[in-house]
Amino acid sequence: MRIDILTLFPEMFAGPFDQSIVKRAKDKGLVEIYFHNIRVYSKNKYKTVDDYPFGGGAGMVMMIEPIASCIDKLKSERNYDEIIYLSPDGELLEQKTANHFSTLKNIILLCGHYKGIDERIREHYITQEISIGDYVISGGELAAAVLTDCMVRLIPGVLNDETSALSDSFQDNLLAPPVYTRPADYKGMKVPDVLLSGNDKLIYQWKLEKSIEKTKKRRPGLLDDASGKL
Repeated sequence: MRIDILTLFPEMFAGPFDQSIVKRAKDKGLVEIYFHNIRVYSKNKYKTVDDYPFGGGAGMVMMIEPIASCIDKLKSERNYDEIIYLSPDGELLEQKTANHFSTLKNIILLCGHYKGIDERIREHYITQEISIGDYVISGGELAAAVLTDCMVRLIPGVLNDETSALSDSFQDNLLAPPVYTRPADYKGMKVPDVLLSGNDKLIYQWKLEKSIEKTKKRRPGLLDDASGKL
């Protein structure tokens, strides 16, 4: 997979992408991530990328030309499966969406700032808009980092145990069951006996029951989608 990230602040990705799962994926050659500073594509001598909105209103808007020039250059070099704009009014990111994105070959992620981007970019270039939640953050970089991590960990070969991602919360519209490790008894706090029994059938049933119990308590809305699978 190749991910091209268009941003005003490429240095913001140094920490998240140089550690843990994403770094492992890059080191294994399973994902390539490139950063493109949108300011480089500004033809203004001051490298301006924003201007006042037509019609008035507070805040500034990212200009069409630098963004379009960057996307056009990338599209001239390869085909892209998706061009994704990280936006608070986009489709809410869900596990099934990340599952789909993880199967793609080439993706562009556009990080917005200020009051947003010129609408013509959204109309003529963007193929998908994604939100990581119903709240506003200062820019799209953190959202792009979340989406990238969410996708990359699903690529076969990234995790040491490829079945691990399949048991994550939301994969089957249920929250993950409780997990335990050694010691089995810590100051009287004990691991449930069933997990030590070695009986795979009983363990599976216990995990399923606990998943349903947790989902019903914390995210009952998920059970409507999961009901056909139980």
